[in-house]
Amino acid sequence: MAVLIVEDEPWLSLDISEALEDEGYDVIAVAHADNAIEALEARNDIHTLFTDLDVRSMDGLKLAAAVRERWPPVNIIVTTGNGYPHRDEMPARALFIAKPYRSVEVVLCVPSTP
Repeated sequence: MAVLIVEDEPWLSLDISEALEDEGYDVIAVAHADNAIEALEARNDIHTLFTDLDVRSMDGLKLAAAVRERWPPVNIIVTTGNGYPHRDEMPARALFIAKPYRSVEVVLCVPSTP
């Protein structure tokens, strides 16, 4: 089972990647939404997307909506430090975690099975 992290802040990406790897997840970390789409197209084992809303190349909510449309089973967790997105902006079944977050909060939100 793989978790795709889309975070353009290197230290945040590294921190959450290490926390998820410690729990046994295969982690793919990218800094751009375009790279996230490429990873989803190339792999069929990604079961969770964890994305910041403020990422390069595409708004994180647009990325989340595209993932929900093209890969409906993928779990989606979004984060930002710039307020809360409106419920209508969030894709169905997506979770929100506000920044700053503790890694354990994210780990607990990642489903253990696809």
